[in-house]
Amino acid sequence: MVRSIFALALSAVIAAAFAAPAESQQPQAERPANIIVTGEGSISAAPDYAEITAGVTTKAKAAKEATDANAKLMAAVIAALRDAGIAQKDIATTRFSVQPVYATQQNAEPKLTGFSASNQVAVTIRQIDKVGEIADRMVAAGVTNIGNLVFLHSDTSKLLDQAREAAVADARRKAELYARASGVGLGRVVWINENPAYTPVVPMLRAMPGTVTTPIAGGEDMLRVEITVGFDIAR
Repeated sequence: MVRSIFALALSAVIAAAFAAPAESQQPQAERPANIIVTGEGSISAAPDYAEITAGVTTKAKAAKEATDANAKLMAAVIAALRDAGIAQKDIATTRFSVQPVYATQQNAEPKLTGFSASNQVAVTIRQIDKVGEIADRMVAAGVTNIGNLVFLHSDTSKLLDQAREAAVADARRKAELYARASGVGLGRVVWINENPAYTPVVPMLRAMPGTVTTPIAGGEDMLRVEITVGFDIAR
């Protein structure tokens, strides 16, 4: 009985030994063949509106004095903007603060000397050819600091769509070239990844009053799109 069990076990081991190489010789699943390329598309367009930030900072011994002086100046700035044709909806307060002002002294505690009030607004300028004139009007009205000036597009998506179409065409052109050079057929698009690379022009302004209108040119922006496309290889 023991001898029979041993014989059966030995037969199983031998069968497994012969079966293993046969299984290892089975063909592995083929790796999908792809042609992967990058495509680039761009379009030049002039901006059609601008945004500018400007503010008023005032200082006084008392907080109320600082805020009262600030309110008077900011009212004059807003009036100048309205006179320049800026709609009320295009003027938005972005920051208002009142802070104590301390004088530092060597080997002594800082001493309170007064208060500082600051009010900042963001202004949308839809008449883009008047950006310099409007900046000068704000300075003349009492603006003490001007921040970033940004030229923008009202329909960026539409412009980027044109760049996207150009990027797809560029990717297909490259893929067809690689397929032809390799002697294979180009199949369908399997996937597309997009990495947009559009940054608006951001010139900097400083509040410097003068009698001549500050020259500011919007120029043109280059809107760019880069994509990576995977194509099947046709069988």
